[in-house]
Amino acid sequence: MKIILALSFALLVSFQGLAMTQQEDRVEAEKTLALDYLIALPEGYDKEGDAVPLMLFLHGAGERGRDLGKVKKHGPPKMIEQGHDFGAIVVSPQCPKDSWWTYEIDALIALIDKIEHAYNVDEKRIYVTGLSMGGYGTFALCARQPERFAAAVPVCGGGELFATWRLTKLPMWVFHGENDRVVPVEESRRMVEIMNRQGGKQAKLTTYPGVGHNSWDKAYSDNTMWRWLLEQKRQ
Repeated sequence: MKIILALSFALLVSFQGLAMTQQEDRVEAEKTLALDYLIALPEGYDKEGDAVPLMLFLHGAGERGRDLGKVKKHGPPKMIEQGHDFGAIVVSPQCPKDSWWTYEIDALIALIDKIEHAYNVDEKRIYVTGLSMGGYGTFALCARQPERFAAAVPVCGGGELFATWRLTKLPMWVFHGENDRVVPVEESRRMVEIMNRQGGKQAKLTTYPGVGHNSWDKAYSDNTMWRWLLEQKRQ
C-alpha cells in the first residue's frame, strides 16, 4: 500500500509473521534540513491507547546516502527485519552522503518532534542508540538535549569532552571493542570516566577483549542491555 505524503512519500512494508513493520518516510525541518528514515511500530500499537516508548537508532558512516536498505544492515532495523519486537516505536534515520550525525543534530531533533506529534509517544521513555559514527551522534544529541532522553547506548563512538557535564544525569551504557583500530576504545573510556568524575555516576562501560570495530553485534545481541534500556524512565 502506498501512502502519498506532503513533500515526500511513505511506503508501508508488511512482513508476514513479523511482530513489527518498517515504514519509509522523510522529515524536513525548514528547507535546509532533511532526513529519510525508517519507522517501525510495535505489535498492537494504538494511537488512542497507552503511550509507548520511542527509540532512535543512528547508523554508522557506511550506511549514509539515500538508500534506506543500507540502514537495515545493523542494529535495531536488522533485528526488526528478523522479527524482533522491541515494544517501542523504532525510528532509524539515514544520514545524508558526505555528512555526519554530529552535523545533523537539528534535523534529528526535528525528527523526534515530528514523531512525538504524529504518534502516541511516552515522552518519559525516549531512548537513543547508535554505532560508530552513530555512537558519536548519540553523545552529541544527548549533550544538546539531555533532558529529553531517558537513557542512551553509544556503541564504539566518542564525544566532545567539554560537553560531558551535560550528560552526568543521563543513564548511559557504553560499549566498545578493546582492539578497535577505527575508533580507539579510549574514546569511550574518556567519556565515561569524565562523566562519572563530574559526579553523575550514571554512565557505565562494557568493553570486549579481542573485538575490533564491530562491537555492535555483541552489544545489540545483549538482552540484558535491552531490558536495562527499556526499563529506564526520565524523572
